[in-house]
Amino acid sequence: MNHNLPPAISTFAGDYDSLFYFLVWASLIAGIIMLGGMIYFIVKYNGRDDSKKTAYITHNSFLEFAWSFIPLVLFMGVFVWGGAVYYKQRVAPEGAMEIQLTARQWLWEFEYKNGKKSTNVAYVPVGVPIKMVMTSADVIHSFYIPSMRTKQDVVPGMYSSLWFEAKETGVFQIFCAEFCGTNHSAMLGKIHVVEMDEYKAWLQAEEGAGKSLAERGADLYKNKGCVACHSIDGTKIIGPSFKGVWGRTEQIENGPNIVVDENYVRESILSPQAKIVKGFPPTMPPFQGVVSEDEIKSIIEWFKTLK
Repeated sequence: MNHNLPPAISTFAGDYDSLFYFLVWASLIAGIIMLGGMIYFIVKYNGRDDSKKTAYITHNSFLEFAWSFIPLVLFMGVFVWGGAVYYKQRVAPEGAMEIQLTARQWLWEFEYKNGKKSTNVAYVPVGVPIKMVMTSADVIHSFYIPSMRTKQDVVPGMYSSLWFEAKETGVFQIFCAEFCGTNHSAMLGKIHVVEMDEYKAWLQAEEGAGKSLAERGADLYKNKGCVACHSIDGTKIIGPSFKGVWGRTEQIENGPNIVVDENYVRESILSPQAKIVKGFPPTMPPFQGVVSEDEIKSIIEWFKTLK
């Protein structure tokens, strides 16, 4: 392990580091060849003695092919390698444990499925894929865990996500990697990677609100009047049924099909006329200012339970 870098804790951190070091060494070797050749020719042909003048060379097919083909192979290799690392880093495994994250000036607020919240400190179990579903309450932030080799912008008005799976226990630093105001440098946090038993004990202690996110979402379904237009058993009323809604592909009037995810649900609640599901009337009123961001997160978690 290179002690100049943070420890490589996530399952994909080794792949990330291997690509990084390949680029460093390849750049160093290429630089030595280029600069070494330049220095050699400067020294060899420096002066006015005609005997030091090189012969006029008109063409060398092998050299012209080599200095084009070798970089092409290297660049394409790095492109494919980088694409594979990026895909592995960005696509969370099916069934990953989800944690809701809200970024604020200047703190990180974590919320778990059972309703528990923590500020600037997150607990996760070792050896379990973790997916952070993130949004910002104010400005653009960037959630960065160097030891996990992962970073993602957190943007107001939309959801983004990242994932990691820690290979060993410990406490690891969180940074904000996007300048977000006067206390940007103090927007720090910690990820505690613990054994599953310790994680469950921490999660069950002081559960806070008493109801899980999904349970709160079910209450909002009734209390906000959604029940009048949307069924949960597949029955068609005024709007689409919520049964099996999560991850479903909807046909949109005058637009491409869209998969039901966090951003689509948020938009459909706040600006329902933006994307009308084919076969249904555009009758839903906007809930901008009526439903809070925390309530939207609860509704999203409830949707995930409606199989």
